[in-house]
Amino acid sequence: MSFSTDIKKELSQINDLANKQKVKYELMGYLISDNITRDGKNIRFSTESEYNINRFSKLLKNVNIEDFFIDIQGKIYSIRLKNIYLENIEKEEIDKIKNIEYIKSIVRGVFLGSGSINNPENKYHLEISYIKVKTIEKSIYLKDSEEISKFLAFIGATKSVLKFEDIRVQREMNNKINRLVNCKTANLNKVLNASIEQIEAIKTLKQNGDFAKLDENLKELAEIRLEHPEMSLEELGKLLKKPIGKSGVNYRIKKIIELSR
Repeated sequence: MSFSTDIKKELSQINDLANKQKVKYELMGYLISDNITRDGKNIRFSTESEYNINRFSKLLKNVNIEDFFIDIQGKIYSIRLKNIYLENIEKEEIDKIKNIEYIKSIVRGVFLGSGSINNPENKYHLEISYIKVKTIEKSIYLKDSEEISKFLAFIGATKSVLKFEDIRVQREMNNKINRLVNCKTANLNKVLNASIEQIEAIKTLKQNGDFAKLDENLKELAEIRLEHPEMSLEELGKLLKKPIGKSGVNYRIKKIIELSR
């Protein structure tokens, strides 16, 4: 079951059908979703979600509309009924509705009617398509995880919010770990690449007999480098008889490389 289907299942089980106004406004949300088609005096609502079609039929029955027909073709569920039954609901002016609970019901209806959300384990993307004024189609896209979380909470998908947040936190944690690993890997590669050049310079000095001519400070550092190819310059400096800082080690290393050329 997809994350989007889980949300619609949860929303379809919200038990507020006793409130006739909320039922009416949720139906209004369905009616402006772009999954509503009109054929003359008839309305058809189609969806791939059985939870969605069940919710829509419950809303219709709750406002005493029993004269509708449910059709199933493959994965598509459809409800067909006469437009006359819903004319009064459609005449409502959405922009004038101020009650926040009624607005929630409308938005929930729109999401159930035409909304979708990607699996947050892959990417954050929520989309709702609706008809604002008769034929003007609008779409809302949310790609910010915080916005999506707030939206789900607003329409009453409490369990889905918790699941979404768990996935989001885990995903962000994984991303941080990956960035840290990549950063450490990059730094390690940088150290090893520099170390290879330094070791080659030391080997060259030994092969051509010039290593013995180095002063004791350079010899000591060179031997430590051969013994510890994985160490950073700062770490090498701490192993010297008289420890020095990174810049001091860097100066001596450059001197060794220059002498090997």
